Amino acid sequence: MAAKTAPTVKICGLQSVEVLKSIVHLPIDHIGFVFAPSKRQVTPEKAGELIAFLKSEEKNGIAVPLTVGVFVNPTEEQLKQVLAVAPLDVVQLHSQETPEFCRFVREHFQVKVFKSVSISKSDHKVPSLDEVSAQLDPYKGTVDAVLLDTFDPVYGGGSGKTFAWDCIPVYQEWARFAGVQLLVAGGLQPDNVNELVTAYQPDGVDVSSGVETEGVKDIAKITAFVERVTQK
Repeated sequence: MAAKTAPTVKICGLQSVEVLKSIVHLPIDHIGFVFAPSKRQVTPEKAGELIAFLKSEEKNGIAVPLTVGVFVNPTEEQLKQVLAVAPLDVVQLHSQETPEFCRFVREHFQVKVFKSVSISKSDHKVPSLDEVSAQLDPYKGTVDAVLLDTFDPVYGGGSGKTFAWDCIPVYQEWARFAGVQLLVAGGLQPDNVNELVTAYQPDGVDVSSGVETEGVKDIAKITAFVERVTQK
């Protein structure tokens, strides 16, 4: 039997070229830039600067992460303005965006689309496959990945808190049927990510505040996080 591959790793909320320079050698698959209101929000110009650095590294033969822009209910015009300055590989939609809008973004801007699903921290009821299908079937063929994240009443996600992981297998089953990736975020950090990976083997993991110290990305924590995701 072939060995399972490690989940992909997304480090979200990057704001600094210096930090990016320090982690670009790590096996990170996605770098996320937040364009929605957040303490990690970046301007399109700053994201463009970070993407330009990655492209320069790629020209030097270095394998670099794909870039992801995180948006909450963006308009077509907002996406157009951001992508004109910051040519992203992926648009992550983090609120109530419709399947029709996801399809439009994917086809019109020629990007991959990740769609977040908010899980309430207080809800410990595991949904049935029928319930998940009713929620997500309309997104079949419109997105490339579904991201489970803990619901935040202010920003929708990015709360830095975990949700009850026992709901993950139902979403995984739906994702397999739909042919999309199932990513997990919400309160992940170096101390708990290997537990998640071992128990549930998601297709990918996403972290932001869990690799920060006093609100600033911490190189040692990012390194430890990546190592523990790939730990056998």
